Amino acid sequence: MLSFAPEALHQRPEVFWSLTLGMPFLGWCALGFGRALLYLGERAVADGWDQAREEDLFQKTRQGRRFLRVLKVDLHTALRVPGEEPAVQQEALQSGIKVQRVQPSRLASSSSCHSRLQGDAAEELEPVLLRTLQQLLGELAPTLAQLPVHTPLALLLECDSGLSGPAWDRTWAQAWQASAIRQAPVSLEGDGLDALDHWLDQRFDERAVLLVIALQFAPRQPEGTAEVVAGLLLGNPLAQTTLAPVAFLHRPEQERQPCSDALGDAATQALAWVPLEAESIRHVWRAGVNAQRHAALTSVSTQLAMPMQHEQGLRDLDAVLGNPGKASPWLAIVAATQAIQVGSGAQFIFSGNGCADSRLWSMALTPAPSLSE
Repeated sequence: MLSFAPEALHQRPEVFWSLTLGMPFLGWCALGFGRALLYLGERAVADGWDQAREEDLFQKTRQGRRFLRVLKVDLHTALRVPGEEPAVQQEALQSGIKVQRVQPSRLASSSSCHSRLQGDAAEELEPVLLRTLQQLLGELAPTLAQLPVHTPLALLLECDSGLSGPAWDRTWAQAWQASAIRQAPVSLEGDGLDALDHWLDQRFDERAVLLVIALQFAPRQPEGTAEVVAGLLLGNPLAQTTLAPVAFLHRPEQERQPCSDALGDAATQALAWVPLEAESIRHVWRAGVNAQRHAALTSVSTQLAMPMQHEQGLRDLDAVLGNPGKASPWLAIVAATQAIQVGSGAQFIFSGNGCADSRLWSMALTPAPSLSE
């Protein structure tokens, strides 16, 4: 102002100082107002992203905590005599009675250490499997009979048998026809717990029920294996309310790579989906887990305080029956569900396919609340 103001302005101090102080003040006010607007805009954008992230996290968590109702299960192993009540087999499984022994295999004259379904080893394969499937479907049919005929029925078949393709198709067709199940099944794509995980993501709101039939019968390499036929009937909790569940099967979680840290992360996440404290688990079931991974399971159980000692609740189905192959997770789910039916609390499962480099699955089962609850 001293340098550039006109000479006349120097003679008017009130105007001189008003311009000298007022113009910078107004400029700083304009800059401050602009900066405040910029801050408020950035804050609104950040709050919008935070809200969107919270909503996305809530939806992802809600989706992760989806579960299925276990409506009915049935299981046939070497521990079950035809016509015997399932409770006898369940008691033997929980007691750890080993039935693996050296005996002739069904497909070869040589002997090997394995377990097989009750019956004569010299009997033809098709009659043995047909008889077992008929008993299994006969146990599941009354539950399906309580549902309307038009109820969609998805069928997941996990089959590993020594029968040829045509022989298996013939045996399955005869067993299904004899079951008199009224619903028409539609085959479900995928296999194993991947198919179950996909079901929870894509078909959770459907009225369809999921029927899983898993078996290992007359394997071509019988050493250390187990013959198993398992059946499960699962329903979505929001759409299927006609039948009372016996247990809740929560989302399974697979380790990202076969190592102890990844297994611990998967087990922790599987517990978080319930949510469930590890100390509240009554039994831990292990099926299809290679012996090389036992140390990793022990390490994880120690970190999470799971009852992995036999006296505390470990149920090693591989040691009792042998390796169930692709039927491993379904065998463990049925056995854990039957344990819940006789009054046990929450159950936890580690399952694989028996290979050392396979990625293990972790999952939890919890008792269904009674009507009074």
